[in-house]
Amino acid sequence: MDQTTPKPLTPFTSETAADVETWIFDLDNTLYPASCNLFAQIDVLMCEYVSNFLGLESEEAYRKQKEYFRQYGTTLRGMMMMHDMDPHAFLDHVHNIDVSPVPPSPDLDAALDRLPGRKFIFTNATVDHPERVTNRLGVSHHFDGIFDICRTNFIPKPDPSIYDLFVEDYGIDPKKSVMVEDISRNLAPAAALGMTTVWIKTDAKWGHASSNEGHVHHVIDDLNNWLAEITK
Repeated sequence: MDQTTPKPLTPFTSETAADVETWIFDLDNTLYPASCNLFAQIDVLMCEYVSNFLGLESEEAYRKQKEYFRQYGTTLRGMMMMHDMDPHAFLDHVHNIDVSPVPPSPDLDAALDRLPGRKFIFTNATVDHPERVTNRLGVSHHFDGIFDICRTNFIPKPDPSIYDLFVEDYGIDPKKSVMVEDISRNLAPAAALGMTTVWIKTDAKWGHASSNEGHVHHVIDDLNNWLAEITK
């Protein structure tokens, strides 16, 4: 991966957006607001699966789940590495959630329609989860592809190797690309490739780690408002 000098924190304008060839979006707490709290449902199901798989009480299973998330990037990766767990059964279980808290978003639909260039979803989930969520939002037709955890052999962001794979798969020029994420550390490999990065601030503590470092080029509070501003 090529190392690049951090970009200066200059305003992101409609003129900047016009020069972008590729837009890369995380899914959870990015394309929909964190206030929808879908991850709370996923969190409960992960804890339940870890508890049953390892024969642990709920409190200990939750501790183990978070330990693996911190150490390996996802609970899934930790369970695979440490306990030889089948990833497919786990992912089927934890994504069996109610997506109705996500409201349809005509504003996002309109903004994505105005946004020039190709658009992709880059997620640590399996493809069925973003399909359900984007269908609920009413924006699935805008995306040229979904790069999911199965394509990476279950290696999660922010492992740099999977960013290289993503770029290769879709023929992306990183220096003409923008990546939008709610977890700051996941933007570091994107910035190292030469992408412009946009961090969406949320209240989740894990999203803030390393957010004051040079790999965060732009900080926003709300995706819809930001897209509306840069697509005027």
